[in-house]
Amino acid sequence: MNTGSRLAQIGLPLALLPVIAMAGEVSLSGEGSVRYQPDSVRLYFTATVENEVPQQATEAVASMMAQWREAIEDYEDELDEYTDANVHLYSRTLPPAQPGSEPTQKAVASQTVTFQLDDLTLLNPILEQAQAIGMRYSLGPGQFFHSNEKELKQEALALAIADARARCEFVADQLDQSCGDVISMQVDGGMPPMPRMMAEARTAADPVQSVGTREVTASVTATFELD
Repeated sequence: MNTGSRLAQIGLPLALLPVIAMAGEVSLSGEGSVRYQPDSVRLYFTATVENEVPQQATEAVASMMAQWREAIEDYEDELDEYTDANVHLYSRTLPPAQPGSEPTQKAVASQTVTFQLDDLTLLNPILEQAQAIGMRYSLGPGQFFHSNEKELKQEALALAIADARARCEFVADQLDQSCGDVISMQVDGGMPPMPRMMAEARTAADPVQSVGTREVTASVTATFELD
C-alpha cells in the first residue's frame, strides 16, 4: 500500500519556516515523500564451469542450461524481458601448485540468464531451482523496484507542491494577506526525484523474507504573489 506524507509541519512558528518575503511576494520551499514496497526484481543467473578441456567445460554449461530451462517451464509466462545469452568461453592461468612447477591453464565456460520478475511470490521458488542446479547469482537491494515508480515520483512531487502552497497560505495569513499565483517554481534543482532505500533485502542463499520499504522524495522552491 502506497502512503504519502508531508515532511513539513505547517503549524510551525513563522521564524522556523525557510521563507524569503519581499514586497508583494514570498519565496519558500515545499517537500513531499511517498513510501512504498518494491513489487518487482531484476535477476541475473550465470552457469559457470571450469575444466582443463574447453569442450568439456562448454558441454557442462550446456547441461546446466538444459536443467535450468526445464526447471523454469512452469514460470516462463512470468519472466519478462528474458534473455538467454550464448555461452562465453575463456581461459585463465592458475599459479603453480608448488615452487618450480609450471602454471596450469583452465578453460572457463559461462552463460548468463537475465529477466524481470513482477510477481515476488515466485522469487524464492526460482532461487531454489537456481541453487539446486548450481547457478551463480547475487541479489541486492538495487535489483528491487516498483513497477510504477514514475507515478510514485509524480505523487511525491504533487505533495511537495501542495506543501509549498500550504506554507504560502500560512505566511500570507500571518501578514493579513492571501496567497496568490505562482510567479516561479524550481523542482528538485532541475533533477528528478530519486528513490531512497529504507531497508535492505536479504541476500545470499537464504530465502528472501522481506524486500523492505523505500521512499521517493521531491522538493520544490516557489515564489508566490501576496494579494
